[in-house]
Amino acid sequence: MIAGNERSLHVIAVPSGAGAQDPRCEEGPAALIAAGFLDRLAHTGRPLSWEAIPRPSSELGRLDAVAEVCAGLAQKTYEAAVAGHLPVIVGGDHAIAVGTWSGVARALDDRGGLGLLWLDAHMDAHTPDTTPSGALHGMPVAALLGHGFPALTRLHGLRPALLPQHLCLVGIRSFEPGEAALLARLRVRVVHIDEVRRRGLGAVVADALNIVGSGTAGFGVSIDLDVFDPLEEPGVGSAAPDGLFRRDLCEALAPVLRHPNLVGLEIAEYNPYRDADNATAQAAIALAQLLAT
Repeated sequence: MIAGNERSLHVIAVPSGAGAQDPRCEEGPAALIAAGFLDRLAHTGRPLSWEAIPRPSSELGRLDAVAEVCAGLAQKTYEAAVAGHLPVIVGGDHAIAVGTWSGVARALDDRGGLGLLWLDAHMDAHTPDTTPSGALHGMPVAALLGHGFPALTRLHGLRPALLPQHLCLVGIRSFEPGEAALLARLRVRVVHIDEVRRRGLGAVVADALNIVGSGTAGFGVSIDLDVFDPLEEPGVGSAAPDGLFRRDLCEALAPVLRHPNLVGLEIAEYNPYRDADNATAQAAIALAQLLAT
């Protein structure tokens, strides 16, 4: 297998807002590309290719639209990973994570499990029984763990795409009791923002890397841009105060995104209509540039 820090990059743009309360994040991938996302990645020293997932039909309901996008995306990430590329997914709302990591997990099946570092202000671990809003971008973590709508939980097959012991959430500061109870019952490691402040982001990310890298065939990193503090990065759909700052996160993630066992990067929830002077777009680009050789 080619090491993660030597693989060519295959960017997959996913213009989907069907899972979000503010669907305008569907314009996020196009706005990031216009802001120079691909151009800057082309200067990382790694071969680069890209494609876009078609938007779902406007006639579909939200669940059907998300399921259609995720099924197509799962096939694309599977194909990219099997071909030896490093998938770089650009959303779109964070419900697309079900597709991203179901496909990558399937590509790893013959060698072991998938580890996943989830950076987010939210747990995204609701099921249809616990969600107060019904928004599907609040459900991808639960779906990847095998809980929720079958149209999402079965994208990897009959087994969950992700085991609880291989998942670590970092930066959490906005959540509801139902999703917290599910993750606690499954013993998923959740690092709340107060622990980040107390211990330091570098130490927290180092611990998270041990979790997602232990007993797995490789690990992915999924970043909801609302993990950032909205005072610095306002271009997201579900902003929460007291978040992380770009300089700190880039410093902590640099060794993670250059790790040989990295199997994918996902950046989600960019909403250009809420950005200011392209600040959040530049934060997303800065994160992707950490993939440089």
